[in-house]
Amino acid sequence: MSSAALNQVQLKPKDYKSEVSVVWCPGCGHFGILNAIYRAFSELGVDPTKVMAISGIGCSSRTPYFIQSYKMHTLHGRAGAVGSGAQIARPDLAVVVTGGDGDGFSIGGGHMPHMARKNVDLTYILYDNGIYGLTKGQYSPTSRPELKAYTTPYGGPEEPMEPLLYMLTYGATYVGQAFAGKPKVCADLIKGALAHKGFSYVNIFSQCTSFNYLDTIEYYRDLMEDVPAEHDVTDLGAAMALARRPNGKAPMGLLYKVDKPTLTDRLADIRKRVGGTPDYDLKKIIDLSRP
Repeated sequence: MSSAALNQVQLKPKDYKSEVSVVWCPGCGHFGILNAIYRAFSELGVDPTKVMAISGIGCSSRTPYFIQSYKMHTLHGRAGAVGSGAQIARPDLAVVVTGGDGDGFSIGGGHMPHMARKNVDLTYILYDNGIYGLTKGQYSPTSRPELKAYTTPYGGPEEPMEPLLYMLTYGATYVGQAFAGKPKVCADLIKGALAHKGFSYVNIFSQCTSFNYLDTIEYYRDLMEDVPAEHDVTDLGAAMALARRPNGKAPMGLLYKVDKPTLTDRLADIRKRVGGTPDYDLKKIIDLSRP
């Protein structure tokens, strides 16, 4: 995240709430994630005028409406691409992308590896509820085979993907996971992601009380296990081993964090090497593009 957005203001979590009423179903885990975002912003002193909140389509993609910030509600699966463009054009802003498992790993799955490998300096918070909630209960990339959903009344024909392995494999430089029922853990991971310079991915399990009858609060509480205290977050192999759930438990906490040049850093270096300024001058770029 751009350091220009951090330690700029002293606001309480409630001060980051917009005037738009939150409209998720009662009991939805997304409430917990949203409150964790407010808390992380407050603890980091994030300036709301320096935040660009971007989403695609889905229940979780309503998030930008509920945050005091600049915001863009984009096309299904395209939030990451739009977020990348926004970050490149305005590296002085903190770009936060929110979306669900369907938005991020189904129609948007082709964008995820490229944000990771390019190390785009943004934070991607994925609300993983194992179902398409907004469109009333279709099977998603992270749905369990035994889930009898609207589109799979006899259960699913395939194994669910593992988002953590996906992001670690493609080069994300900050990878963490939590459960919406653990708000402090969520807030701490989001806070670390926002402060990290590079592509940060936080996977948060979120119960859907309307359409996913399998992945309940109780299920997630039993599924999660804290990342071991001795875990080395710079060890990619160790992070991938945890992501594979060797004992059947899903790791909760920070799995991986390394510092590498961001896409913005690499572009600035190229411009410098060819004799250009390392900084963006949008007005000059626009003027040069005009006939």
